[in-house]
Amino acid sequence: MSRELDGKVAIVTGAARNIGRAICVALAEAGANVVVNTKSSVDLAQETVRQVQAVGGKALLAPADVTDPAAVERMVEAAKKAFGGVDMLVNNAAVRKEAPFDQITFAEWQQVLSIMLDGAFLCTKAVVPSMRARGGGAIVNIGGLTGHSGAKHRVHVVTGKAALAGFTKAIAHDLAGDKITSNCVVPGMIETERGQHNPLAPKHHAERPRLIEPLGQPSEIAALVRHLCGPQSRYITGQSIHINGGVFMP
Repeated sequence: MSRELDGKVAIVTGAARNIGRAICVALAEAGANVVVNTKSSVDLAQETVRQVQAVGGKALLAPADVTDPAAVERMVEAAKKAFGGVDMLVNNAAVRKEAPFDQITFAEWQQVLSIMLDGAFLCTKAVVPSMRARGGGAIVNIGGLTGHSGAKHRVHVVTGKAALAGFTKAIAHDLAGDKITSNCVVPGMIETERGQHNPLAPKHHAERPRLIEPLGQPSEIAALVRHLCGPQSRYITGQSIHINGGVFMP
């Protein structure tokens, strides 16, 4: 494998486990220095740091609540101090709850949308000056299948993920002149600790047959993120790219 991101710097939010961890490792394998973000799962995030280091990468653990503007600014400043700047941002932080519509409280609605949307807005706004100073960059938002297909008992999650796809398109327009790309990777059912045999698995996936078995792997999501951050993807922007085994074809 090439080290096409050698010397570049990436911030990955929600990177303590699963897809976020796989993205950190994939970017490190490509040569990037990685800022590993988590809100509170510090022990798990430290394992992500270890895995990044195991493939020869450099990592900075950066606990921060992505809904807190001051915390996000501190995280970005820490990245600049450690590595000199920021070239890539992966907005992966999210919560994915399920409940009937009439049981969702306003506080739960606000929590889900704040992490997905306020977090993406604040992190993007914080890194853009550094990307501009470094001649460009790549922003990758991690979306969700239900944001395009809809699903029962997930109105807050569906709304947040659908809005994230719109955010992706909007900032692609605003930032294209700065050579900053913006894309959304949309996973279907992926083999994580929330996989189909786990009681926490989203129920809607059981109703959607896949064309390809078995489940997708976090490494497959990470491989696409790596590509979108790399030099061969500078003409790709504003796109939502699906990885779902054929369960949904936009």
